[in-house]
Amino acid sequence: MTEVRVLPEPPATSASASRQSLTQLADAAGPAPYRSPWPARRRAAVKHLGLVVLGVVMLYPLIWLLMSSLKPTELIFRDVSLIPSEIDLGNYTAGWTALQYPFSRYLLNSAVIVLGSLVGNLVSCSMAAYAFARLEFRGRQLWFAIMLMSIMLPIHVIIVPQYVLFSRLGWVNTFLPLIVPKLLATDAFFIFLMVQFFRGIPRELDEAARLDGCGHGRIYLRIMLPLSLPALATTAIFTFIWTWNDFFSQLIFLTRPDMYTAPVALRTFLDSTGQSSWGPMFAMSIVSLVPVFLAFLLGQKYLVKGIATTGIK
Repeated sequence: MTEVRVLPEPPATSASASRQSLTQLADAAGPAPYRSPWPARRRAAVKHLGLVVLGVVMLYPLIWLLMSSLKPTELIFRDVSLIPSEIDLGNYTAGWTALQYPFSRYLLNSAVIVLGSLVGNLVSCSMAAYAFARLEFRGRQLWFAIMLMSIMLPIHVIIVPQYVLFSRLGWVNTFLPLIVPKLLATDAFFIFLMVQFFRGIPRELDEAARLDGCGHGRIYLRIMLPLSLPALATTAIFTFIWTWNDFFSQLIFLTRPDMYTAPVALRTFLDSTGQSSWGPMFAMSIVSLVPVFLAFLLGQKYLVKGIATTGIK
């Protein structure tokens, strides 16, 4: 009679043993206690309520400016409530023609300077950023450090040498002092912004383009620029907002009334003798804020994406 041997069961693996121990612990502990979602929802509601209150506090000056532009001048500081008791649209018509030239003239001057600054910064800063990010040349790290240090220079340090230079060139009371420096990549912040973005683009794309016979010019135009649209959009939005709202440099170089921009023209509504036209000035302030608001509203997606993808924290 043949003897039948029963082989012992193989030992359980560590994974199966762990699962068995977890199952036993879960059975011993019983069902998980029910947790109400209300505490998490309460925290989220409090957080959103705080953000709404903070947003209202930040927007209050703008809302007050808008409501004051709809009030008669004699009621602006007498009635400080947001809801005007009497709506008067005459401030907009009076402000449009209150100065020596129609306000459209000053808006056009600002648009010309903004357009020239946009083109200058996008072209020159992107080319300089490509050189720092992709080209190998002697002293690249040193020049990059000098470029970064120039960010710390306030405009008040360089405005006097600039004025002397542009005065000798005969550029005062022209748009050239406000546009030509932008063509020379003088805004180090935008160069740094694009350098950070270009460094995130794989170099394998450059090598593949060189195998196809592309030089640095075609790589810059056909690879770098199309892939760096968020950084270019961020540069364009910041350039638009900063140039449109610039007051100091435009006040220095533009002294003729026909060359005034919108910020400088708004300053002429104020009178040191106390005869300031507050209503028309508030109305034209709202008009001059509309392009800035539209630029931020239309480019907000690219602005956030450009800042998030360039490594700036």
